[in-house]
Order: sequence, then C-alpha cells, then structure tokens
Amino acid sequence: MTMRRLIPGPSVDESVAVCVPARNEARQLPELIADLREQTGVPGLRVLILDDGSTDGTYQAAKRAAGDDPRITVLRCADEPEPGWTGKAAACARLAAAADAAVLVFVDADVRLAPAAIAAAVNELRAGQAALVSPWPRQLAASPAEHLVQPLLCWSWATTLPVSVADRGTRPSMAVACGQFLVFDAESYRTIGGHTAVSGSVTEDLDIARTLRRKGMRTAVVAAGPLASTRMYHDAAELEAGYTRWLWSAYGGSAAGGLTVGAIAALVYWLPPLAAIAGRGDIRRAGLLGYAAAVAGRLAARALETGAAPHRDDITAALAHPCSVAMYLYLWARSRRALRRGALAWKGRRIAP
Repeated sequence: MTMRRLIPGPSVDESVAVCVPARNEARQLPELIADLREQTGVPGLRVLILDDGSTDGTYQAAKRAAGDDPRITVLRCADEPEPGWTGKAAACARLAAAADAAVLVFVDADVRLAPAAIAAAVNELRAGQAALVSPWPRQLAASPAEHLVQPLLCWSWATTLPVSVADRGTRPSMAVACGQFLVFDAESYRTIGGHTAVSGSVTEDLDIARTLRRKGMRTAVVAAGPLASTRMYHDAAELEAGYTRWLWSAYGGSAAGGLTVGAIAALVYWLPPLAAIAGRGDIRRAGLLGYAAAVAGRLAARALETGAAPHRDDITAALAHPCSVAMYLYLWARSRRALRRGALAWKGRRIAP
C-alpha cells in the first residue's frame, strides 16, 4: 500500500488560479481565505471565490476576509444552475470561465492549507506530467459518527487499488480523485470542456478524472499529509445529509451492485468477529485472524492518508470497523430511499439525477 506524498518544493514560475465555490460557507470560508493569503512560492497566484446563491452572509464574510488583497476576487451569482447541472459543477464552470492561468486549482471552503500547499501541488502536477493531480486532504473527525465513517473514504480505495500502478496508466475505472482539492493543467481541463463534461454528476471529481483518462491523459492522487486537511461534517446529521445526496450513485447507480457489495461486506467484515466471539477452536482462530486483518487494513489506510502513526481515536475507530461497515450500509440504503422518493437535496437545492 504505497502512494506519492505531497511535499514542499521550489517556487512556481507560472500563473495559478485558485477557484473556490462557496454556498452557505460563511462559517468556514474565512479560514480558507486566511490560508490562501499565506501561501508561499506562488508569485503568480490569483484567488477567485464564488458566492453561489448563499443565504448566510457568505459574500460579506469572504469580502471581509479578503480585505484589500489584490490577488483575491470575490464574485457573486444568484442564478440557479441550468437544468441538467448540479450546483457545484455549475459554480466550478463559472469560476473556470473567469480564470486565466496555466494551472487551475479547485478547493472546497472547508479545506485547510499549510503555506506550502499550493506550490507543492503545482510542482507535483508538473513533475508527474499529469492533466490532474488530486491531493487527498487528511480527513478530520470529532464526533463518533465521523470517526466511524470518514476514514472509510480513503480505506475504500487504498485497500483495493494499487495506486502506484493505477496512476501510471489511464484506465478510467482505476481513477481516484477528491473534489476537495483538485489541481488541473488548464489546457487539459479546457480540452475536455471542463466541468461541462460532468455537468450533471453528483461525483464530479471522479467523473472528470475518468473523462481525462478516456482522452488518454494521466491523473494521479497523492497524500496531502500535513499540507491539507478538512473536516467535512460536524455532526451525525450533517454526515447523513452529505452522504445521502450522492451515495446512491456508487456502483454505477445500480441497486443490485450496491446490494451485492453490501452482502460481500457483511460476509467479510461481520462474520469473522462473530466467529471470534461465538466460535471455538480453529473457527475462533480464523475469526480472530480475519478481524485482525480488517483492523490492520483500516490502520494502514489511515497512516497512508495522514503520513503519521495512527493515534488513539484512529485505533478505536479501526477496532469498530464492523460498526463502520454497518453505518456505511445504512447510509447507502438511506440514499437509495431518498432517490426513489425524489427527495435528494443539498444546501437547499434539489438534486435531479
């Protein structure tokens, strides 16, 4: 289980536009803006922030945080996305249309960046001669629900995909990307039509990486380690709403595919601990071995993501891996139910698959 890591490097001598789509992000956006103002090694940096129809004072919060920094432009759009577009894809497309740079960086408002993060990401893009590099932010958690679910994001691909091999090829099915932090070669981005190519996708990050790969261009995921982090959700309610809006689309949006994966997950991750508890002799030993392997996989994926040894909370969450799988299956079923009822929504907008 290996992958490249984002590391500080030399200054960047080309133009870089950081694009931040923001809808109802007044609480978190000022911290990201402060981080962007502290970026080093990017003399050609420009920051574009789009208040996407917010109702919580996002625009005013962004203007205050930007101050008189000439590198930062705060835009405002009250228009709803056109039919067939998701809100985030539409916001990213608007930002890209306003950006004139050799490198386009898309960052979510809840991401926190170390001063060397943008320069390191651009250097990684150029060193690997890729069309897209996705630095994977360290996923932070505080509530029990977050600890159970958030580590599954990295675990799900880190334990099943040979990333170092996948990143050398262009096979779409082996693409990994995280929409929280995306770094594009601008020419490659515009070659595929940018976010227009994924206008209706609720997983636009993965789909835009796959689109690039279908055109023969390379994409790569790297561990951001200490250079980027995020806390996506702040309690169980936010987490449920967040996963409900998109988890239905996993496995190609197939209910049969989800049920098959769910059955396999139950067999692989519930049967061993049950055997360890209720079994005897060889059955119990096999159950303990299977459970230990699952816990080890969780800890290895977490170490890969953070670049550090797992701490106590990570170990506790890994030991509760069967509960994590149960929580994931619950969220998938909840998302499928919302899909059937036409009740998919995010930040006050209906989602029409």
